Amino acid sequence: MRKRGINKRHVLMLRWGVPTVLLTIGAAVAVVLLSQRGDPMAPGEDGSIDGLTSVLARETTDEMVTIALQDQTSESGIEFKHFPDTRRSVLPEDMGSGAAWGDFDDDGDQDLFLVNFAASILETLPDGVGAGSSRLYRNEGDGRFTDVTESAGLGNPMRGNGAAWGDYDADGDLDLYVSGWGQNRLYRNDDGTFTDVAVAAGVDDDGFGTGLAWFDADGDGWIDLYVCNYVNFEYREEDLARREKQYGAEVPFTLNPSSYKPQPNRLYHNNGDGSFTDVAVAAGVDDPTGRSLGAAPFDFDLDGDVDLYVANDVSENGVFLNRGDGTFADIGASSLAADYRGAMGMAVGDMDRDDDFDLFVTHWIAQENAAFENMHSADWKDDQGNRRMFFMDSAEMLGLGQISLKTVGWSTGFADFDNDGLDDLWVVNGHTLEDEQDETKLRPQHMQLFRQIPDEGFYDLGAAASDSIAIPLVGRGGASADYDGDGLIDLLVVEQGGVPRLLRNTSQSAGHQLVVRLRQPPPNTRALGAVVRVLTPDGTQMRQVGGQAAYLSQDMLDAHFGLGGFDQADVEVTWPDGVVSEHRRIPADSLLRIVRPATGKPAAAW
Repeated sequence: MRKRGINKRHVLMLRWGVPTVLLTIGAAVAVVLLSQRGDPMAPGEDGSIDGLTSVLARETTDEMVTIALQDQTSESGIEFKHFPDTRRSVLPEDMGSGAAWGDFDDDGDQDLFLVNFAASILETLPDGVGAGSSRLYRNEGDGRFTDVTESAGLGNPMRGNGAAWGDYDADGDLDLYVSGWGQNRLYRNDDGTFTDVAVAAGVDDDGFGTGLAWFDADGDGWIDLYVCNYVNFEYREEDLARREKQYGAEVPFTLNPSSYKPQPNRLYHNNGDGSFTDVAVAAGVDDPTGRSLGAAPFDFDLDGDVDLYVANDVSENGVFLNRGDGTFADIGASSLAADYRGAMGMAVGDMDRDDDFDLFVTHWIAQENAAFENMHSADWKDDQGNRRMFFMDSAEMLGLGQISLKTVGWSTGFADFDNDGLDDLWVVNGHTLEDEQDETKLRPQHMQLFRQIPDEGFYDLGAAASDSIAIPLVGRGGASADYDGDGLIDLLVVEQGGVPRLLRNTSQSAGHQLVVRLRQPPPNTRALGAVVRVLTPDGTQMRQVGGQAAYLSQDMLDAHFGLGGFDQADVEVTWPDGVVSEHRRIPADSLLRIVRPATGKPAAAW
């Protein structure tokens, strides 16, 4: 039987067939949440929230649980404590930090960089290498990691937020950019030893750096760098005494992002000589009114250049269409995806398998997460007969809406955990409200793991898929990768003020799979922006290299595809310059390496 993704026509019929019911339910839920005192995560004493939304509830059956994740942190050799200090109720300390998967030594497996926030902003940074610093773990290829931070030159402490790998100097190995509260850092990789060259390169921004994206913004072949900035946070001791009510809880003025003006973002144009020039204003993507937390570089309209979606907190999201000349058009209003909500994490993928990229966005409590279906493939026209570029939020219809009313979502991503050919979805949750008994701590929440069911949408497997998911945490960052090379996607989750969780995929009934790894001549050696399609009798799947945007984090750059029961597949690669290469009858359960030479046809090996 042919498995299909989400049926877009069915979703549209449901959308327009029941709007009155959903609006009524949404209004009622909002009233209950806004009037509720105490913990807004819990239903009222009469169970009113659950009762109001029961029409949208989805029951998960045992037959649906085909995914299993097992916590392997203690066995892996990863020893890490995020933010080894006492929380002081100020915004920079609570935003969390991320994780970045990348093969820094180019030995074929995924290494891990964990970002740390070394100390409270009320104290000076610790002196000396290693004190509360971020950590680099080399993958030994046997399921274990070795901490090589000091020998790699990455042990200097900072108040770090995000990290992203990219070969900016086109020498064939991955360099590393780290954002934070204070000066950002660019580490150039020289055979596994890193040097901070941020000042010399002109990328030492000293704002409130958050999400990052490496991509070729102007099509010149060199990868550029987009840096999100959050708010102009200024600490004043008297502000700690200023408090307001949010859902019945007292919240300090210093934890409310609306208390501070937003900071503009940076688009650093790669000059090709090791230096960068900030062209954000000229390119039209500085987004000065957005409190930005993340950027997703992907091709909205599949015209061959990379567009940009920016997730903003309590401000309108940025939706920027690449004009192909290094400048971007702001299509926020017409795109229907420029929400004014508290946006944090993003997942990019063709979740409905209709050959365009969709977008999932996590939000703050009572705002519902968004599942923006890309309508490009529907070929809708405007009054002039031109193809419209817009998205439609189908979260409610897909089982991803009301289930997120009580959670604060952060990092997220699409991944086919059971290799059945359909994208599943993971979401890291964690509150921003303080523990009523101990204001030095934040309230934990459960993360979510959704399996996609053909023609139906998503079902939260919860603790049935992992004992670790049953344990609540103050989640923030997170990223996916097949770290042990067994063809199953694993997950790393970062806890604010806690230890990370390395969740190994141990699914027993998983289907076949295929992983595609691209390399091409300089300057864009990792082929960022390339679109990889895998074709089976079941249909087509697609991913864009470097197009994911987990909160403050980075997934592996290899493209993973589930094949279900098929033992082979065809692969098509649209390279960043538009050239298409075809590779037929690739055996399943392979790592397909495709190397594009300076001249001639790309060579594939597995």
